[in-house]
Amino acid sequence: MTKQIEFYFDFSSPYAYIGYKEIKRLEKNNSFQIKYMPILLGGLHNAAGITPAAFIAIKSKYMITDTKLISEKKNIPFNFNSYFPIKTVNFMRGVIVAEKDNYEKIYIEKIFNAIWKDGLNMNDPTVINKVFKNLEINPEIFLSKTSDQKIKDRLRKLTDDALKKDIFGAPTFVVNKRIFWGQDRLSYAIDEVEK
Repeated sequence: MTKQIEFYFDFSSPYAYIGYKEIKRLEKNNSFQIKYMPILLGGLHNAAGITPAAFIAIKSKYMITDTKLISEKKNIPFNFNSYFPIKTVNFMRGVIVAEKDNYEKIYIEKIFNAIWKDGLNMNDPTVINKVFKNLEINPEIFLSKTSDQKIKDRLRKLTDDALKKDIFGAPTFVVNKRIFWGQDRLSYAIDEVEK
């Protein structure tokens, strides 16, 4: 049986992007699979009473230089998005839609890249439509699916369940019910999965 690492993420987090790129590289060379766990980071933070770093001036300023430093060190293509913060609720619901329609992995890759590699304004409907069309997704049909109450409820439940497991941020990796928070803890999650 192939072992899994649960990857809790929201496209809004540059650290989740870095963690995603790193775990994808490691998945190719190791005997584990990534189980994608989309959450709404803003909702998680609100429920946990956490003020995100993006809304604390000194931390926000540091985050820009920190993510550039980490991505350069790990040789990950990265541009801190000048339109940050990006509203990702529909994109996160989109992960659930893409999973049902069997194109989850390519969707996650393209949305992460659009925001954190290409630096696109993914708050702009025109830009979003172009990205979706490049994915051969009909934007109107796709966005109507993300508005379905069952999809909304599923993302809410995934976020609520994450908090019940004591997950409070993204990225978070879970192996054998052990929580490893932050892209810099991925190696610990790999050690756990290899036990």
